[in-house]
Amino acid sequence: MKKKIAFIINPISGTNNKNELPNLILHELNQSVYAPEIVFTEHREHGRELSAKFVDEGFDIVVAVGGDGTVNEIARGLINTNVSLGIIPAGSGNGLARHLAIPMNTKQAIQQLNNSESVKIDYGIVNGQPFFCTCGTGFDAYVSTEFAKSKNRGVMTYIEKMITGYFNYKSQNYHLLGDGIDLKDKAFVITFANASQWGNNAYIAPQASVQDGMMDISIMSNFPIIAIPSIALQLFTKTIDNDLFVTTLRTNEITLYRDEIGPFHYDGEPYEEGREVKIKMIPEGLNVMVKKRF
Repeated sequence: MKKKIAFIINPISGTNNKNELPNLILHELNQSVYAPEIVFTEHREHGRELSAKFVDEGFDIVVAVGGDGTVNEIARGLINTNVSLGIIPAGSGNGLARHLAIPMNTKQAIQQLNNSESVKIDYGIVNGQPFFCTCGTGFDAYVSTEFAKSKNRGVMTYIEKMITGYFNYKSQNYHLLGDGIDLKDKAFVITFANASQWGNNAYIAPQASVQDGMMDISIMSNFPIIAIPSIALQLFTKTIDNDLFVTTLRTNEITLYRDEIGPFHYDGEPYEEGREVKIKMIPEGLNVMVKKRF
Protein backbone atom coordinates (compact mmCIF):
# COMPACT_ATOMS: atom_id res chain seq x y z
CA MET A 1 0.00 0.00 0.00
CA LYS A 2 1.28 3.46 -0.87
CA LYS A 3 2.14 5.88 1.93
CA LYS A 4 -0.08 8.93 2.11
CA ILE A 5 2.06 12.06 1.96
CA ALA A 6 0.86 15.68 2.09
CA PHE A 7 2.86 18.71 0.98
CA ILE A 8 1.92 22.02 2.61
CA ILE A 9 3.44 24.92 0.68
CA ASN A 10 3.79 28.40 2.15
CA PRO A 11 3.60 30.64 -0.95
CA ILE A 12 5.19 33.67 0.75
CA SER A 13 8.20 32.05 2.45
CA GLY A 14 11.60 32.97 1.06
CA THR A 15 11.89 34.86 -2.20
CA ASN A 16 11.16 32.30 -4.93
CA ASN A 17 7.82 31.85 -6.68
CA LYS A 18 6.11 28.59 -5.63
CA ASN A 19 3.64 28.22 -8.53
CA GLU A 20 5.65 25.49 -10.30
CA LEU A 21 6.44 23.55 -7.14
CA PRO A 22 3.48 21.14 -7.39
CA ASN A 23 4.61 20.01 -10.85
CA LEU A 24 8.18 19.52 -9.62
CA ILE A 25 6.98 17.51 -6.61
CA LEU A 26 4.84 15.24 -8.78
CA HIS A 27 7.70 14.77 -11.26
CA GLU A 28 10.43 13.95 -8.72
CA LEU A 29 8.48 12.06 -6.06
CA ASN A 30 8.44 8.27 -6.31
CA GLN A 31 4.71 7.75 -6.78
CA SER A 32 5.06 3.99 -6.67
CA VAL A 33 5.80 4.51 -2.96
CA TYR A 34 3.85 7.68 -2.15
CA ALA A 35 0.31 8.91 -2.81
CA PRO A 36 0.71 12.71 -2.66
CA GLU A 37 -1.65 15.56 -1.87
CA ILE A 38 -0.47 19.17 -2.33
CA VAL A 39 -1.98 22.26 -0.73
CA PHE A 40 -1.01 25.91 -0.19
CA THR A 41 -1.40 27.84 3.05
CA GLU A 42 -3.68 30.88 2.90
CA HIS A 43 -3.06 32.63 6.22
CA ARG A 44 -0.99 32.51 9.39
CA GLU A 45 -1.54 29.31 11.43
CA HIS A 46 -3.13 27.63 8.39
CA GLY A 47 -0.19 25.23 8.27
CA ARG A 48 -0.98 23.93 11.76
CA GLU A 49 -4.66 23.54 10.89
CA LEU A 50 -3.83 21.63 7.71
CA SER A 51 -1.28 19.33 9.35
CA ALA A 52 -3.73 18.46 12.15
CA LYS A 53 -6.35 17.67 9.48
CA PHE A 54 -3.93 15.36 7.66
CA VAL A 55 -3.21 13.57 10.95
CA ASP A 56 -6.95 12.97 11.40
CA GLU A 57 -7.16 11.69 7.82
CA GLY A 58 -4.51 9.03 8.43
CA PHE A 59 -1.60 10.46 6.46
CA ASP A 60 1.83 8.97 7.08
CA ILE A 61 3.95 12.04 6.30
CA VAL A 62 3.28 15.77 6.18
CA VAL A 63 5.92 17.86 4.39
CA ALA A 64 6.51 21.51 5.25
CA VAL A 65 7.57 23.51 2.19
CA GLY A 66 8.92 26.79 3.55
CA GLY A 67 11.27 28.19 6.17
CA ASP A 68 11.61 27.62 9.90
CA GLY A 69 8.43 29.55 10.64
CA THR A 70 6.48 27.32 8.26
CA VAL A 71 8.11 24.23 9.76
CA ASN A 72 7.06 25.44 13.22
CA GLU A 73 3.43 25.91 12.18
CA ILE A 74 3.13 22.53 10.51
CA ALA A 75 5.09 20.59 13.14
CA ARG A 76 2.76 21.91 15.85
CA GLY A 77 0.02 19.77 14.36
CA LEU A 78 2.26 16.67 14.34
CA ILE A 79 3.90 16.64 17.79
CA ASN A 80 3.25 13.54 19.86
CA THR A 81 1.61 11.70 16.93
CA ASN A 82 2.84 8.86 14.70
CA VAL A 83 2.85 11.12 11.64
CA SER A 84 6.29 12.17 10.38
CA LEU A 85 7.38 15.65 9.34
CA GLY A 86 9.20 16.11 6.06
CA ILE A 87 10.92 19.36 5.09
CA ILE A 88 11.57 20.97 1.72
CA PRO A 89 13.55 24.13 2.59
CA ALA A 90 12.13 27.26 0.97
CA GLY A 91 12.73 30.00 3.52
CA SER A 92 15.35 32.61 4.34
CA GLY A 93 17.35 30.65 6.94
CA ASN A 94 16.19 27.01 6.99
CA GLY A 95 17.98 26.28 10.25
CA LEU A 96 16.33 22.97 11.17
CA ALA A 97 16.59 21.61 7.62
CA ARG A 98 20.28 22.45 7.51
CA HIS A 99 20.85 20.81 10.90
CA LEU A 100 19.12 17.65 9.61
CA ALA A 101 21.27 17.64 6.43
CA ILE A 102 18.30 18.18 4.12
CA PRO A 103 19.45 19.58 0.76
CA MET A 104 18.77 23.26 0.11
CA ASN A 105 18.12 22.45 -3.55
CA THR A 106 14.37 21.84 -3.93
CA LYS A 107 14.71 19.03 -6.47
CA GLN A 108 17.29 17.22 -4.34
CA ALA A 109 15.19 17.65 -1.20
CA ILE A 110 12.21 15.99 -2.92
CA GLN A 111 14.45 13.19 -4.21
CA GLN A 112 15.80 12.62 -0.69
CA LEU A 113 12.25 11.90 0.48
CA ASN A 114 12.32 8.89 -1.85
CA ASN A 115 15.21 7.47 0.17
CA SER A 116 14.40 8.59 3.69
CA GLU A 117 13.50 7.17 7.08
CA SER A 118 11.69 8.52 10.12
CA VAL A 119 13.63 9.36 13.30
CA LYS A 120 12.48 10.84 16.58
CA ILE A 121 13.75 14.28 17.63
CA ASP A 122 13.16 16.58 20.60
CA TYR A 123 11.27 19.83 20.62
CA GLY A 124 10.97 22.67 23.12
CA ILE A 125 8.14 24.50 24.84
CA VAL A 126 8.21 28.25 25.62
CA ASN A 127 5.37 29.30 27.94
CA GLY A 128 3.31 26.56 26.32
CA GLN A 129 4.32 27.35 22.70
CA PRO A 130 6.45 24.78 20.77
CA PHE A 131 9.74 25.48 19.03
CA PHE A 132 11.86 23.05 17.03
CA CYS A 133 15.09 24.80 16.02
CA THR A 134 15.87 27.79 18.26
CA CYS A 135 14.07 30.42 20.29
CA GLY A 136 15.33 33.42 22.16
CA THR A 137 15.33 37.03 23.12
CA GLY A 138 17.61 39.97 22.65
CA PHE A 139 19.11 41.20 19.42
CA ASP A 140 18.02 38.25 17.26
CA ALA A 141 14.41 38.59 18.45
CA TYR A 142 14.60 42.32 17.74
CA VAL A 143 15.91 41.65 14.21
CA SER A 144 13.20 39.02 13.63
CA THR A 145 10.58 41.62 14.58
CA GLU A 146 12.06 44.23 12.23
CA PHE A 147 12.42 41.65 9.43
CA ALA A 148 8.76 40.69 9.78
CA LYS A 149 7.77 44.34 9.27
CA SER A 150 9.68 44.55 5.98
CA LYS A 151 7.97 44.07 2.62
CA ASN A 152 11.14 42.44 1.28
CA ARG A 153 12.31 38.92 2.20
CA GLY A 154 15.56 37.04 1.75
CA VAL A 155 19.05 36.99 3.22
CA MET A 156 20.07 40.51 2.15
CA THR A 157 17.08 42.08 3.88
CA TYR A 158 17.93 40.13 7.03
CA ILE A 159 21.55 41.31 6.92
CA GLU A 160 20.37 44.90 6.45
CA LYS A 161 18.17 44.62 9.55
CA MET A 162 21.09 43.17 11.52
CA ILE A 163 23.41 46.03 10.61
CA THR A 164 20.94 48.81 11.39
CA GLY A 165 19.71 46.94 14.46
CA TYR A 166 23.17 46.76 16.00
CA PHE A 167 23.13 50.53 16.49
CA ASN A 168 19.52 50.69 17.69
CA TYR A 169 19.19 47.74 20.06
CA LYS A 170 20.07 48.07 23.76
CA SER A 171 21.07 45.06 25.87
CA GLN A 172 18.69 43.91 28.60
CA ASN A 173 19.14 42.63 32.14
CA TYR A 174 18.22 38.99 32.69
CA HIS A 175 18.19 36.26 35.32
CA LEU A 176 18.40 32.59 34.31
CA LEU A 177 17.29 30.13 36.99
CA GLY A 178 17.29 26.34 36.68
CA ASP A 179 18.83 23.14 38.02
CA GLY A 180 22.34 24.19 39.03
CA ILE A 181 21.97 27.48 37.15
CA ASP A 182 21.56 30.89 38.79
CA LEU A 183 22.95 33.55 36.48
CA LYS A 184 22.30 37.30 36.42
CA ASP A 185 23.83 39.64 33.87
CA LYS A 186 23.14 41.88 30.89
CA ALA A 187 22.79 40.17 27.51
CA PHE A 188 22.86 41.22 23.88
CA VAL A 189 21.51 37.83 22.74
CA ILE A 190 20.10 34.81 24.59
CA THR A 191 19.39 31.78 22.39
CA PHE A 192 17.81 28.54 23.57
CA ALA A 193 18.75 25.92 21.00
CA ASN A 194 17.38 22.51 20.17
CA ALA A 195 19.25 22.51 16.85
CA SER A 196 22.65 24.04 16.28
CA GLN A 197 22.01 27.08 14.11
CA TRP A 198 19.87 30.15 13.50
CA GLY A 199 19.91 29.39 9.78
CA ASN A 200 22.13 30.16 6.77
CA ASN A 201 24.81 28.03 8.49
CA ALA A 202 25.26 30.54 11.34
CA TYR A 203 25.94 28.15 14.23
CA ILE A 204 24.88 29.84 17.47
CA ALA A 205 25.02 26.54 19.41
CA PRO A 206 27.54 24.32 17.59
CA GLN A 207 27.29 21.42 20.06
CA ALA A 208 23.49 21.21 20.10
CA SER A 209 21.76 17.92 19.30
CA VAL A 210 18.08 17.38 18.52
CA GLN A 211 18.25 13.92 20.12
CA ASP A 212 19.77 14.48 23.57
CA GLY A 213 16.74 15.82 25.46
CA MET A 214 18.64 19.00 26.28
CA MET A 215 18.73 22.64 25.17
CA ASP A 216 21.97 24.49 24.58
CA ILE A 217 21.85 28.09 25.83
CA SER A 218 24.13 30.66 24.19
CA ILE A 219 24.40 34.02 25.97
CA MET A 220 26.20 36.78 24.11
CA SER A 221 27.17 39.82 26.12
CA ASN A 222 27.86 43.32 24.77
CA PHE A 223 30.73 43.42 22.33
CA PRO A 224 32.51 46.31 20.59
CA ILE A 225 31.91 46.92 16.92
CA ILE A 226 35.51 45.92 16.20
CA ALA A 227 34.65 42.37 17.31
CA ILE A 228 31.89 41.87 14.70
CA PRO A 229 34.13 40.31 11.98
CA SER A 230 35.59 37.72 14.37
CA ILE A 231 32.16 36.90 15.84
CA ALA A 232 30.73 36.47 12.35
CA LEU A 233 33.61 34.18 11.40
CA GLN A 234 33.08 32.06 14.51
CA LEU A 235 29.36 31.75 13.81
CA PHE A 236 30.06 30.30 10.38
CA THR A 237 32.96 28.07 11.49
CA LYS A 238 31.11 26.47 14.43
CA THR A 239 33.42 28.04 17.02
CA ILE A 240 31.23 30.75 18.58
CA ASP A 241 31.13 28.79 21.86
CA ASN A 242 34.84 29.61 22.26
CA ASP A 243 34.30 33.38 22.03
CA LEU A 244 35.10 35.55 25.06
CA PHE A 245 31.75 37.32 24.73
CA VAL A 246 29.72 34.07 24.75
CA THR A 247 28.63 31.95 27.72
CA THR A 248 27.17 28.49 27.06
CA LEU A 249 24.95 26.38 29.29
CA ARG A 250 23.09 23.08 28.86
CA THR A 251 19.93 21.99 30.64
CA ASN A 252 16.49 20.50 29.98
CA GLU A 253 14.42 23.20 31.72
CA ILE A 254 15.01 26.82 32.71
CA THR A 255 13.20 30.04 33.56
CA LEU A 256 14.21 33.44 32.19
CA TYR A 257 13.36 36.54 34.23
CA ARG A 258 13.77 40.00 32.74
CA ASP A 259 12.88 43.59 33.57
CA GLU A 260 10.07 44.09 31.08
CA ILE A 261 7.98 42.44 28.40
CA GLY A 262 9.40 42.50 24.91
CA PRO A 263 10.35 40.65 21.72
CA PHE A 264 10.87 36.89 21.73
CA HIS A 265 11.13 34.57 18.75
CA TYR A 266 10.22 30.95 18.15
CA ASP A 267 12.09 29.56 15.13
CA GLY A 268 12.64 33.07 13.79
CA GLU A 269 8.99 34.14 14.05
CA PRO A 270 8.58 37.21 16.31
CA TYR A 271 6.23 37.28 19.27
CA GLU A 272 6.04 39.18 22.53
CA GLU A 273 6.59 37.48 25.86
CA GLY A 274 6.37 38.70 29.42
CA ARG A 275 8.92 39.20 32.16
CA GLU A 276 8.93 35.48 33.07
CA VAL A 277 9.59 32.91 30.34
CA LYS A 278 9.68 29.17 31.03
CA ILE A 279 11.50 26.95 28.54
CA LYS A 280 11.68 23.15 28.69
CA MET A 281 12.53 20.29 26.36
CA ILE A 282 10.25 17.44 25.33
CA PRO A 283 12.37 14.40 24.36
CA GLU A 284 11.55 12.44 21.20
CA GLY A 285 8.25 14.25 20.66
CA LEU A 286 8.39 14.62 16.87
CA ASN A 287 9.02 12.18 14.03
CA VAL A 288 11.08 13.65 11.18
CA MET A 289 12.08 12.29 7.77
CA VAL A 290 15.84 12.25 7.17
CA LYS A 291 18.14 10.53 4.70
CA LYS A 292 18.51 6.81 5.28
CA ARG A 293 21.76 6.00 7.04
CA PHE A 294 22.17 2.57 5.47
